[in-house]
Amino acid sequence: MNMFLGTDRLVLRRFTETDVDHLFALHNDPDVMRFINGGRPTTRESIETETVPKFLRVYPGLGHPGFWIAEDRADGSFMGWFAFRPLVDNSPAVVELGYRLRKAAWGGGYATEGSRALIHKGFDELGVQRVTANTMTVNTGSRRVMEKAGLTFVRTFFEDWPEEIEGSEQGDVEYELTRADWERL
Repeated sequence: MNMFLGTDRLVLRRFTETDVDHLFALHNDPDVMRFINGGRPTTRESIETETVPKFLRVYPGLGHPGFWIAEDRADGSFMGWFAFRPLVDNSPAVVELGYRLRKAAWGGGYATEGSRALIHKGFDELGVQRVTANTMTVNTGSRRVMEKAGLTFVRTFFEDWPEEIEGSEQGDVEYELTRADWERL
């Protein structure tokens, strides 16, 4: 199974080619993709040529991939994915946390549970010094997950995006958790 990390309700494991259909469905749910690309469809070719290589890539600083398929521990069903990847390839010092879950998993605490487990592993085993996460200012659900996982608001920022998404005029937000703050928790 290539399990990387387990929680009470989730298994995070390496991506395999058999996950392409799950990713295609997830990335084509307009509600899931609302704050990513405005809910526009994603082509299967994009999944195969862009997403799959990104999910398979091993980061030298961590010695493993930065993306993990999330499955329900009880029945093995696909829940979505988590990202925990270094911002600099050869260093685990600063990692970016991310997640994308099926709507059926929303509101059940899965994103918080998986995020907390990754953060713990990062600080406890992987040499991480800082965890960062970003989302659109208007994405209150994702912001709430970041806060529940222990991250705190750092700043609001504005970037030029190729296509405008509803709410993008309010910018994006950055959250972080440092090793020192995590140890105090």
